Amino acid sequence: MVEAQTWTTRRMSNPRLESTATADHQLLDIPATPTAEVRNGIYSVGSHLSPNLLTALIIASWFMSNIGVLLLNKYLLSFYGYRYPIFLTMLHMISCACYSYVAINFLEIVPRQHILSRKQFFKIFALSAIFCFSVVCGNTSLRYIPVSFNQAIGATTPFFTAIFAFLITCKKESAEVYCALLPVVFGIVLASNSEPLFNLFGFLVCVGSTAGRALKSVVQGILLTSEAEKLHSMNLLLYMAPMAAMILLPFTLYIEGNVARITLEKAKTDSFIVFLLVGNATVAYLVNLTNFLVTKHTSALTLQVLGNAKAALAAFVSVMIFKNPVTVMGMAGFAVTIMGVVLYSEAKKRSKVTTH
Repeated sequence: MVEAQTWTTRRMSNPRLESTATADHQLLDIPATPTAEVRNGIYSVGSHLSPNLLTALIIASWFMSNIGVLLLNKYLLSFYGYRYPIFLTMLHMISCACYSYVAINFLEIVPRQHILSRKQFFKIFALSAIFCFSVVCGNTSLRYIPVSFNQAIGATTPFFTAIFAFLITCKKESAEVYCALLPVVFGIVLASNSEPLFNLFGFLVCVGSTAGRALKSVVQGILLTSEAEKLHSMNLLLYMAPMAAMILLPFTLYIEGNVARITLEKAKTDSFIVFLLVGNATVAYLVNLTNFLVTKHTSALTLQVLGNAKAALAAFVSVMIFKNPVTVMGMAGFAVTIMGVVLYSEAKKRSKVTTH
């Protein structure tokens, strides 16, 4: 009697060739080849969600963080009585530095990039100084003007971007693009003349913040142009945030005095301020994180469109919460400005198509 052939581990053997296997034969269950993500132990955030639902959640988080940091800043600086915008901005920068370090080095949201030269270091330092100026001016303006007016002025960023691009790089836009900027400026003039809580100093520092934001984008495009020097937005924040905090430290000590001691003493009697400051600093980082995620899951153009919607929504929410008075003429001016920004975006898009 010939004994039935059993499975062996010899090379090239195949158990499927034996069709008359008996009950005591062992079947070899060969597992599927694991994917690269499984082999490396890397799972993308939200991989169990549908792409559309994940994108919707990211956009909702972007709206909440952007509007949240505005409202928290306004509440702290105007209503809560915490009148230290430079120190508050420094806390934002420290928060961004710490969270960025964790996100890149431990969570590995993006690969870590390193500063490759002293020249690149000083370029990033220059961007940090402009960034500081913009954020401090923006936070300071919230002490004096409503969030709605702040957002209306902030919507004029494309106007200043076009000016700085022309002055610094001599880049000329098409006539259509420049014409689209006219309603942007006209809307702000209309809104300023009819703003019930208009404050000249608050208006000027808010304009300074908007100009600084535009200058940073232009300078960043000039300084970090080579492939070797280009940094991912999250890595750029990782290096800019601690530099910005160091720049702000002497200013807050000189202008705002012993603000750290004052804050600690206030925290002993009112623990709510600790919650406000920590929450405010955390949301400030989430603004940068969600900016990156929205761009990654949609596009830079989508982020611009959402920015226009955010400005209008933030203005509406702030009016509902803080009850600041508004006029029909002011709302019309805001609407004209937003319309001008939309026209500018469309004109820029058509201009790029014709040049290519």
